[in-house]
Amino acid sequence: MELSDFGKKFTVKSGILELMDDMGKALSSADNICMLGGGNPAIIPEITDLWHRRFEEIVSDRSSFDKIIGEYDPPSGNINFIEKTVNFFRNKYGWNITEKNIAVTNGSQNAFFFLFNILAGKFQGNVIKKILFPLTPEYIGYADQGIENSMFTSQKPVISFLPECLFKYSINFSNLNIGNDIAAVCVSRPTNPTGNVITNDELSKLDEICRNKNIPLIIDNAYGDPFPSILFEECVPIWNENIILSMSLSKIGLPSLRTGFIIANEKIIEAVSSVNAIISLANSKMGQFITAPLIQDGTLYQISREIIRPFYKKKSDAAIEYLTHRLKNKIEFYIHKSEGSIFLWLWFKNLKITTRELYLKLKENGVIIVPGEFFFPGLDDNWKHKHECIRINYSSENTEIGLDIICKTILEI
Repeated sequence: MELSDFGKKFTVKSGILELMDDMGKALSSADNICMLGGGNPAIIPEITDLWHRRFEEIVSDRSSFDKIIGEYDPPSGNINFIEKTVNFFRNKYGWNITEKNIAVTNGSQNAFFFLFNILAGKFQGNVIKKILFPLTPEYIGYADQGIENSMFTSQKPVISFLPECLFKYSINFSNLNIGNDIAAVCVSRPTNPTGNVITNDELSKLDEICRNKNIPLIIDNAYGDPFPSILFEECVPIWNENIILSMSLSKIGLPSLRTGFIIANEKIIEAVSSVNAIISLANSKMGQFITAPLIQDGTLYQISREIIRPFYKKKSDAAIEYLTHRLKNKIEFYIHKSEGSIFLWLWFKNLKITTRELYLKLKENGVIIVPGEFFFPGLDDNWKHKHECIRINYSSENTEIGLDIICKTILEI
């Protein structure tokens, strides 16, 4: 059987495919594998207790249960969920949005596939327009989302060295070139994989540039405020008619329910809803039913700040302290300043092997990480830095065991 160009593009080996395959095998394996490579959030008892209670409430209410399993929602999402979400953002942040400014998708991964290919790709006259990532490294899941080839472009960051083996990436505005071939600009905040939080000034500059160019600014807010609020720097979310804000319910502890939503102008919402109807008919309802009343009464906002954020901050601090204690003054290594998300980004400068080779060694030793080369979508040059970094997820119960193996392996190389 010969596959179409589309079939070939989406079945070749990719970073996200390998990552999810490793994660699935690790989670189902009877072996003692330390899974520090995926994006699975931690199981936090207080949070899972909340979801358990909500499931019980839904199942005990026969009318709600019947609606969840027996009725399609409109392509834009569940009306009750959207209304409550609109009211929350209007009241909390004063945003001038209505029900026509929100569309639900089956996870934010779906949302980005829709958005990237709605906004960029092939135009009349065989013109290819691109998505610009102004700050790499960026999320591994973006890299293979384009139906057309060469749909992404990006630029290297400015690197600032900080005390205690820390460093930070910043946008190089002096080198930022947004030509007529750029259809939209996209950033994640906090950034997956590095835990970087683009500053308020950086975000304001990007917003102004995009509005002047009349192109959308897409903000991936999967780890940000108001929920799950895995943020260790204070930053208020922003929105206007030119911003597409993507939200996810995965990192509040509901990854398997595949529920995301975007806040955007009506034209974008109409387009995403149309694609929803064609690709999925309707969205998964359970995540929307579980969280709608918790969004309305502020519970989701509260638990994000009082339970989820402190949990991950404690885990992040512990992992950084452990790595610094084991590796400081022994090799040249740096950790990106942990400002949010559930990841640490480690830079082993002048490593004798690539982090792809390190990944294979660690895999043999029972630890799954992700090599850095997958996190530079649209950056085509062979920058050595790409092969000196790894991403680790510090939320696992056996994180310290995995870190111990990583340190031992690095010191042996």
